Order: sequence, then structure tokens, then C-alpha cells
Amino acid sequence: MKVKKISVANVDVSALPRLLDEERIGFQPIDHANWKAYPYKPKAAFRIAHTENAILLHFNVKETSVRARYNRDNDTVRADSCVEFFSIPAADGIYYNFECNCIGTIRVGAGKGCTNREHAPQEIITEVQRWSSLGNKPFPERMEKTSWDVALIIPYTVFFKHKITSLNGKMVKANFYKCGDELQTPHFLSWSPIETPRPDFHSPYFFGTLAFE
Repeated sequence: MKVKKISVANVDVSALPRLLDEERIGFQPIDHANWKAYPYKPKAAFRIAHTENAILLHFNVKETSVRARYNRDNDTVRADSCVEFFSIPAADGIYYNFECNCIGTIRVGAGKGCTNREHAPQEIITEVQRWSSLGNKPFPERMEKTSWDVALIIPYTVFFKHKITSLNGKMVKANFYKCGDELQTPHFLSWSPIETPRPDFHSPYFFGTLAFE
């Protein structure tokens, strides 16, 4: 998938959805329910662009219930209504996981596998700008149909195991996810399909490809 480059500086994260609208960047569905034990498919989609110094992400979700228990970064946000971006920005096999619940609490890690991952320190995580249509206060699971959006601006400096200065012309392996491990109806959706016996987002072999302009 091609990732458009936008020539813009000092983007406010709350204005990111409008900016991506103006740039005519469309949404891509996160719609692969890869495991029969978890057939539920909330409607989830993302769109992505990049600038000279950051990745721009906008997720839109419509689901039958929504939860935001966690409000401290690097907490277990995947248990909430959560969207995720995993990527391999360099050639050494280290991949990053950016996990964000519906109120903008994020978890950032890096490593070559699902075990022994290194969490980003708080001073790095703070560099990620976030906006959520549901605000930033935690709440218990709401048993009602809900549509929500989160937007993220991820500076290249947040890839804390590398010194990324540009993604111009790069091919990057990545995947995007929607999950809710502890919701009334747990679910595990991916953009690029995953062929493992049980839910496993830490599967870089199945990442798709992003072609950055």
C-alpha cells in the first residue's frame, strides 16, 4: 500500500482527520477475523500518511460495546477497545508495537519477538501526540453501539531503538489491528491476514508492505 507524503509542519493532532480529508487519503479496512473462535468483526479502518519527521495515523471504529479502563501509558491497553500499528522500520528485524485504546492511552514496545520486549520510556512516549473523539478519561464497558476515532502523530524519534531520519522511498513491513481482549465480545482483527492457530499479532512474517512516497 502506498503511503502519501504530506508537506506540512506543526500539525495539531486534533486537526489530523480534517487534514487527511483535505489530502484525500482514504481509509483501509481492518477486517480479517483470522480465528474461528473469535468471529465478531466490529467495523474498523485506518488511514496513514507521513511528513518529513513523523507518521500520521487516523483510526475509525464502530463496535457494539466500548471500554477504556486503562489511562496510564504502557498499561495493558489491548484489553480495552484498542487499535494497533506494528512495523519494522529497519533491516535488523526489530519491530515496534504501537497500541492505543479508545481514549488515547498508548503502549510502545520494541524487539524481535513477542517475549522480552523493551517498553519505550515515558519521555519517549510523551512525544506521541494523540487525540480521541471520546476524550481521555477512563470508563467501564458501555454496552451500546459506539463510533469513535483516535489520531496519532508518531515522530521518528519514537522509534527509540533506531535513528530514523526519513522514510522517503522506503518499503516498510507493517500490520494494523483492532482488538478488545477483555470486552464482552473479545475480537482480534488484522489488516494483513495472519495464518496462526490462535490470535498472535506478534507475527512479523505476516506483515503487509507500506511503500512510503
